[in-house]
Amino acid sequence: MRSFRCMRPARSPAELGLTAYDRRKLERALRQARDARHFRRLLAIKLIAEGKGPGEAAHLAALSRPTVYYWLERYLAERTPSALVDAPRPGRPRAASPLSSERLREAVRASPEKAGWASHGWTVALLCTHLRSKGFVTVRRAPSRRRADPPGTTGGSCRQS
Repeated sequence: MRSFRCMRPARSPAELGLTAYDRRKLERALRQARDARHFRRLLAIKLIAEGKGPGEAAHLAALSRPTVYYWLERYLAERTPSALVDAPRPGRPRAASPLSSERLREAVRASPEKAGWASHGWTVALLCTHLRSKGFVTVRRAPSRRRADPPGTTGGSCRQS
């Protein structure tokens, strides 16, 4: 059986440098948080400011203990809830250039025949195919609201992904 005498008690918020002002600031930020990651970080630091240990705060905020220590250090360095926000990430580049309403109007005003299609008028499916061929949008098929699409049609609608 393990003895808990060798475990040191969690330091108090005052020992960590957290004040009542920090706690109020974190509570306000929690009410305004819209991002789940930011919310969980704010919650963990607020729990520590209320006197909970880092392990308990990590458990309640669904974070790991090292993560809580990292964000606590970050918060104490800057003393602002915005220090707990993720840095912007570049993400994957767009696969196609964005479709503006002006470009869409141009495409619809032009005749499908002049664009090289064997049709006198635009359909949703044909317009989607045309825009995809021009590289403006990545089009994916949306679920149809009808029971079954007539043969030879793609159904659905054109969406920019």
